[in-house]
Amino acid sequence: MPLDDAACCDLLCSEDASELADDSGGEAAAACLPYSAFPDYSDESIAGFIEAAADYSPARGYPDRFRSNSLDSSARQEAVGWILKVHSYYHFRPLTAYLSVNYMDRFLSSHRLPQNEWALQLLSVACLSLAAKMEETLLPSLLDLQVEDAKFIFEPRTILRMELLVLTALNWRLRSVTPFTFIDFFVHKIDPVGKYTRYLIAWATEITLATMKDIRFLSHCPSSLAAAAIILATNEIKGMDSINAETAASWCIGLTEEGITNCYQSLEKDIINNSEMSHMVLSQLKVASSPPNKRRKLNDCLWVDNGQ
Repeated sequence: MPLDDAACCDLLCSEDASELADDSGGEAAAACLPYSAFPDYSDESIAGFIEAAADYSPARGYPDRFRSNSLDSSARQEAVGWILKVHSYYHFRPLTAYLSVNYMDRFLSSHRLPQNEWALQLLSVACLSLAAKMEETLLPSLLDLQVEDAKFIFEPRTILRMELLVLTALNWRLRSVTPFTFIDFFVHKIDPVGKYTRYLIAWATEITLATMKDIRFLSHCPSSLAAAAIILATNEIKGMDSINAETAASWCIGLTEEGITNCYQSLEKDIINNSEMSHMVLSQLKVASSPPNKRRKLNDCLWVDNGQ
């Protein structure tokens, strides 16, 4: 969807705002869990979420554009890494981090950014801000949100204008379908009495967060990722019977054994066999839930609206 030229100009950056245009290459930790341990969703409503997931996902062909180098996968990885660091700094909910990246990917799949280092960071800040407004009860200011070695510091009004561009590009559809839509429901299917629920959700949550940097997981639908993460989590909990993809596919209409198997194999290869990611999952499960008392002093180098 083309962006309004006047709205683009409101970014008030030195680059030509007309570059931010429609991209013809693209189509349109357990203590802070954002969901109930025993969900109220019915099988029918979950099946509806599975069917609707594509409407809240990046445009078709988006992952291929990274593989062909028409989009920079390393820049995306850096942006996701920054979002995860701020998420950890403020102890935001897991869903906040995932939504931030979902908004960023959906925007990038249908719109071009100026080829400048600041542009993707501005988009990252705006997407994180929008996600935090959706999920968090206590919010840092827009200036305080720009912590953890942010290379540029943007003024609040610049971020707000970028938020409006993102909202317009997403048609104001922020309540996205993500793996977190399904995790608690699927866990309840295999642990209806709740004996292992907390641990399963915690493991599946951290496994899901560990996939966010890797563009290969963009090709897996949210429900398959949630099911595969839960299967993997059951293998880490003593006393639980193992679950296979065939069993998981029976949890709800719309799940497929093939989709779950493919995602599970990717998780085994890229999460469990990757020592860095495996360490991330283990360490995040041990993080205390108390909010941080540190607050970094703001950088004096503000990104001002006159293009300095």
